[in-house]
Amino acid sequence: MQHNEPDRNNNAGQEARRDFLKQSTLLTALSLTPSVVVQAAEKHLDEKAAAYFEQVTLKLTINGKPYTLSVEPRVTLLDLLRERLNLTGTKKGCDYGQCGACTVHIDGRRTLSCLTFAVMHEGQAVTTIEGLAEAGPQGKLHPVQEAFIRHDGFQCGYCTPGQIMSAIGCLREDRANSPDEIREYMSGNICRCGAYNNIVDAIAEVKKGGQKV
Repeated sequence: MQHNEPDRNNNAGQEARRDFLKQSTLLTALSLTPSVVVQAAEKHLDEKAAAYFEQVTLKLTINGKPYTLSVEPRVTLLDLLRERLNLTGTKKGCDYGQCGACTVHIDGRRTLSCLTFAVMHEGQAVTTIEGLAEAGPQGKLHPVQEAFIRHDGFQCGYCTPGQIMSAIGCLREDRANSPDEIREYMSGNICRCGAYNNIVDAIAEVKKGGQKV
């Protein structure tokens, strides 16, 4: 006795044809819809999106300068610095908190700016790589910046701002008492050029010199 099995290929073809007809009907309907109706629908969607991403007022001090900003709650500190304030020294590397290129200081503590929302830091002080050197064309570099230059602690330079910010944090935390300790507490910063030994030497020199960071 034979059983009639469904033709799967035929069913799949019918499904595809039905999907095509639905899409064609929708496109035809849209083409015949008066533009005023389409515009009203777009306006409604824009209003819903604006309500969903409602902006809030945020006050921050960045590199010693006070800012009052309107930001969406979902904006990361990294994107605020780079996209809104044009402080592009803070780099976007992995965007997952794994490379350290986005390191900044918040109230003196090193922080990965890609992993924190800007609105979480209301009233706090943020320091980026741009805020380390003294102001003016003859401004003196930070001791760690000078040490990185002397020891060639960078090659392509992409990771360097984050390395320097982390190095300062490492010194402030008193985590630079030996090369091994420096390596451990700088391990969150990746240098794809492999300038690690020079970076360690630069940090060790600043530690040995007892310079205020």
